[in-house]
Amino acid sequence: MLGIFINSLIIGFSGAVMPGTVLTYTIDRSMRYGSRAGFLVSLGHALLELILVIMIYLGLGKLLASDIIRMIIGIIGGLVLLYLAFDMLRGVCLDKVRLDLSGESSKGQKNMFLAGVLLSAANPYFLIWWAAVGLSLIMKSYDSFGLSGICFFYLGHILADISWYSFVSIIISKMRHLIKQKTYRGIVTVLALFLLFFAIKFIIEGMGYI
Repeated sequence: MLGIFINSLIIGFSGAVMPGTVLTYTIDRSMRYGSRAGFLVSLGHALLELILVIMIYLGLGKLLASDIIRMIIGIIGGLVLLYLAFDMLRGVCLDKVRLDLSGESSKGQKNMFLAGVLLSAANPYFLIWWAAVGLSLIMKSYDSFGLSGICFFYLGHILADISWYSFVSIIISKMRHLIKQKTYRGIVTVLALFLLFFAIKFIIEGMGYI
């Protein structure tokens, strides 16, 4: 089972380090509220992955890869990202976006956990990966060690996500003291534009399944 855990950890890191909506949001929250952001966002991400692992184990993997699900996730997910992007841009325009350098802020902790769930669910590629690659890995783990194999696979996978996003969050939070408010607003604008790009991309691809 140690082999399953290590393989899952390596595969998890290969996905976690890729730029995307969750990483973009983690960077923004880490600059605003400190090093806890990455851990909280990744916990929400891990909760959704637990739900997906259970669904796949119950035989619902093909449902996740269906065109209707891809369409729904693409469009709704894109709308969620649009809201987040415009909310960040609005904050910059109204000068409401400021670094909190007073210490580790607990502000928005529940929102960061929920965002980890929503941002992961909003990404159609995330669901496709689990319906294809994840399904195969889960079945191999089950064939080797039964339910215990699936548990070790899941633990290895979420450990990769949690450790990576926590690491990024700690690094960003330590550097934020060196960033001026004007520079910070520029960084937030760039991050918001990245989310806007993903939002439009997801919506267009989701509508392609209609």
